[in-house]
Amino acid sequence: MDTIQASSCENNLKQVLKSNGCESTNFRNDSHSVRILEDLQSLRRNEVLCDVRFETDDGCTTFGHKNVLMAASPYFRAMFSNFEESNKDLVTIRELDSTILQLLVDYIYTGEIMVTKENVQALIPASNVLQLNYVNGVCAEFLQKQLNQSNCLGIRAFADLHNCTGLLSISEAYIKQYFLEVAKGEEFLSLSSEDLVKLISSNDLAVPFEEKVFECVIKWVKHDSDHRIDILPKLMEHVRLPLLDPDILFNIYKEPLLNISPKCKDYIIEALHFNHQKSVQHFKIPKKIRFKPRQFDGFKKVILMFNQRSDTSPKCYTEWYDPATKLREKAPGLNDDRRLAGFGLLRDQFVFVMGGVNVSSSKSVSMLDVSLQSPSWIPMVDMLVSRKELGVGALDDCIYAVGGYDGNSALKSVEVFDVSTQKWRMVSNMTIDRRKLGVGVLNNRLYAVGGYHSKNLKSVEYYDPTLDIWTPVAEMSECRQGVGVGVLDGLMYAIGGYDGKYLKSVEVYRPSDGVWSSVAEMKICRFLPGVAVLNGLLYVFGGEKESIVDTVEIYNPKTNTWTLERLSRNGVQIYGGVVVDRPHHYH
Repeated sequence: MDTIQASSCENNLKQVLKSNGCESTNFRNDSHSVRILEDLQSLRRNEVLCDVRFETDDGCTTFGHKNVLMAASPYFRAMFSNFEESNKDLVTIRELDSTILQLLVDYIYTGEIMVTKENVQALIPASNVLQLNYVNGVCAEFLQKQLNQSNCLGIRAFADLHNCTGLLSISEAYIKQYFLEVAKGEEFLSLSSEDLVKLISSNDLAVPFEEKVFECVIKWVKHDSDHRIDILPKLMEHVRLPLLDPDILFNIYKEPLLNISPKCKDYIIEALHFNHQKSVQHFKIPKKIRFKPRQFDGFKKVILMFNQRSDTSPKCYTEWYDPATKLREKAPGLNDDRRLAGFGLLRDQFVFVMGGVNVSSSKSVSMLDVSLQSPSWIPMVDMLVSRKELGVGALDDCIYAVGGYDGNSALKSVEVFDVSTQKWRMVSNMTIDRRKLGVGVLNNRLYAVGGYHSKNLKSVEYYDPTLDIWTPVAEMSECRQGVGVGVLDGLMYAIGGYDGKYLKSVEVYRPSDGVWSSVAEMKICRFLPGVAVLNGLLYVFGGEKESIVDTVEIYNPKTNTWTLERLSRNGVQIYGGVVVDRPHHYH
């Protein structure tokens, strides 16, 4: 092809490309960086263009290129930029073993590192020196896989020494999860008092019974009692003796080591006094951590379901229900029919059943402490007003009884029980009477939702405890008598109810814009259902329609879908549920 033809072809190609609108395309060779590293490693091994060699205390030498090392490691970047080594071709590194240095320089050139049981303890501090975060991370991951009950304390101490925060966190979680097995080992007996205090004071220490913590403490002290006896009171401060039954406390009291310390005796007396308080009406919910059950993975949340049985006693038949396993177990029941009562919860531990005794209004209040090894319902201070079909909500260690029906008329009155004073007191009335209402707590406000007052209601109002004022907000799109209310992820859901017909519709209130909007409908209409929130899901229990509803529906807000499950046994109506800390005896 002559020059004229070539020029013509080029012009034609330019016109074609221009007409196609293709200006430019960026191409990337994914193997380019890999090939460059391979070539650089080859140059290093053959000592080609190497401008630095490292010598360790054992006399071994490692070669490298300063620019490559600087690009990979902040340690080398500082060394060759600012220090006297920048002009040297021989650098002595005293902090590192020659084998470990060779491994790390090889990693810089290849991106690969072989971690073994033999080198991992040396690699972690060395990678810290050279600031090779990836190597540090994979070494920590390697050690995580080696964790077992005999070495976890040693790995935790190693991680703490070398500031491996991820490994430290994981090893500490492992120790707490397998505490009783770890405590059987020799490493446990060598723990410092500070480390032991930190461990037994953890709220997520996995112990099914608190007396096991006491036994571990005594074992540790007796291992070197001459030097450790003075530390016993400090340790006993973190053993949650108030959670133990009196007969166990009396056995603990017999431990000779405790008799040496008046402080230790005080802790036992405190626990016995607490147990006595729980058996009488005027029971205060304590604030000290010693009185709170530990919470850990083995004892997650469950739902306490309230059921109605027509054929057997107790009439208020209750069950623990674990949605993860679908397991159900009999819980302490109440002898009265409480289907028209209000249900409330404080601190995920104290369950309140208020009013509504045997289908009549009542001032009666009962409380269940689910943390006890043998929980049972105990009477509490009566409300000031007789109520049924009321709403209940909890704010700041106070529990509110909202509206309801006194046997003659619907109520707008509201009262609050403050556990610090052990008394009920009246607060401001709602703007209208409401019975069969729903109550939700959102952003430290108490919302009264729907209900009935000579007609079915779609109105909603909230109570601000700091101002003692009720304020109306946007109405729902439908009237809802007997509505279920749940609060999840900062949003409030109004579920089902009745408006001349039983409803399966659901709407959600967003406080950010102050409006209600519809979400997916349930599969079944539900009037007066129980609602519980657990693990990012809404559980809607039972309720009524034309007949008893013996199922639960689960709402996933991420997918806006409902799942239906059958729960009830024959003859059992589910009408309520609250999420509580898993009882220690629940399997």
